[in-house]
Amino acid sequence: MEEIIQEKISADHLLYVSLKYTKTCDVIMNLLLRWRKMIDTCIIHILKDAKIKKKIGEVSDNAMGRITEIKQLLKKDKNALEVIDFFMMLRKIETLKIERIGEFRKNVTLKVIFRGKEININLEKLKEYAEMLEEFIDMTKKRLGPNTK
Repeated sequence: MEEIIQEKISADHLLYVSLKYTKTCDVIMNLLLRWRKMIDTCIIHILKDAKIKKKIGEVSDNAMGRITEIKQLLKKDKNALEVIDFFMMLRKIETLKIERIGEFRKNVTLKVIFRGKEININLEKLKEYAEMLEEFIDMTKKRLGPNTK
């Protein structure tokens, strides 16, 4: 849990401090990559915990296997499924078609084409993602129990 909290602290700093002053797509991209690592860490810990509790057999070594397992495990949690879909985009973010709009301005936007859809990642969208991830981390804490840091 400590690793997840550290990633969250770094991501929050990028969102609320760095982006506020620099307003570049590079900061947005770094934030998205930080979130990707944080979500992946959460997924791994949730699956390991589920294996210990004998809810699943094995934890897959590859990312797509883990995504399938976590979707099955958390199929009733709407927010978790949204986070997993977001994670699917983040996994491919470096290879997706990207356009930088309004850098160094208040309305800095990273336009991403994912699954044929145009997603405009701006400050408002990043705040929505942050709230969604906050809920996901809270759920992860509850699942892993009070004995984890």
